[in-house]
Amino acid sequence: MRYCYGVDLGGTAVKIGFFDGQGRLLARWEIPTRREDGGRSIPADIAGAVLADMARRGLEKGGCLGLGVGIPGQVWPDGTADAENLGWERFPIVSGLADRTGLRVAADNDANAAAMGEYRSGGGRGCRSVLFVTLGTGVGGGMIIDGRSLRGAHEAGGELGHIQVEPGETRLCACGNRGCLEQYASASGCVRLAREALEATEEPSVLRSMGELDARAVWDAARAGDGPALRAADRYCMYLARGLAAAANTVDPEVIVIGGGVSGAGQLLADMTAEHYRRLAFTPCKATPIVIARLGNDAGIYGCAAMALGQFS
Repeated sequence: MRYCYGVDLGGTAVKIGFFDGQGRLLARWEIPTRREDGGRSIPADIAGAVLADMARRGLEKGGCLGLGVGIPGQVWPDGTADAENLGWERFPIVSGLADRTGLRVAADNDANAAAMGEYRSGGGRGCRSVLFVTLGTGVGGGMIIDGRSLRGAHEAGGELGHIQVEPGETRLCACGNRGCLEQYASASGCVRLAREALEATEEPSVLRSMGELDARAVWDAARAGDGPALRAADRYCMYLARGLAAAANTVDPEVIVIGGGVSGAGQLLADMTAEHYRRLAFTPCKATPIVIARLGNDAGIYGCAAMALGQFS
């Protein structure tokens, strides 16, 4: 039996999974992400955690197929990465991990990795193509076409969060454009839509008594039938459907999978989005099912393991 590691590098924690050669998760743990000094200690921290685990298991390097790592940013063909929230610019992540572990290393954007995880083991299992969107602090995504990630000429394939869904928007997105999906379908975008719904009416709402709103509270209130919350949720899903329809009309996926923290809203989110999507999508794509991701926060490590298995087995 041979094994591999999947590593999902986040801004606050690094999730690490130990997998067998069939892609089954055998163990999972986390270490802190040390971003100080431009994130220079991150490769050593990951390598130390992996090598320590191998030593505990008595696993020789010959018994490990390799390591896959997902990066919150762009990964270039030469194995370097740009990740603004880690302080990385053309950072040599692949060679840094390979040199420290003695293992073969594959790397990709974290949303692409999560998309691959859902494709192999989650909501897209059994499908040939998957459109994956992750809704959280930002809005990311990945597209798997015939088993391969759609990366693009500039490593920007799958950046669903920056599809323009509101041409009349005056506020700037973090990317520098206006009207991006991320401005509406991120967690903060959900809160913004809820506040606008509250300002538009004097209708009673449980949200008015909350000092600090968050996306979960908005969806909990919507599920309970709260009027302003329901209107905010519906508007949220309309914008999300605009972005998904634009992407689906381009790549025609077999299934659309919604992940990320906001996906905790569950079936209500999927159903409300699907209603708008069927109205907006190109006719051949209207029947594409929209499902909630099954792997939760583990999608990234599953995808990174699949990346290692695919490249090195």
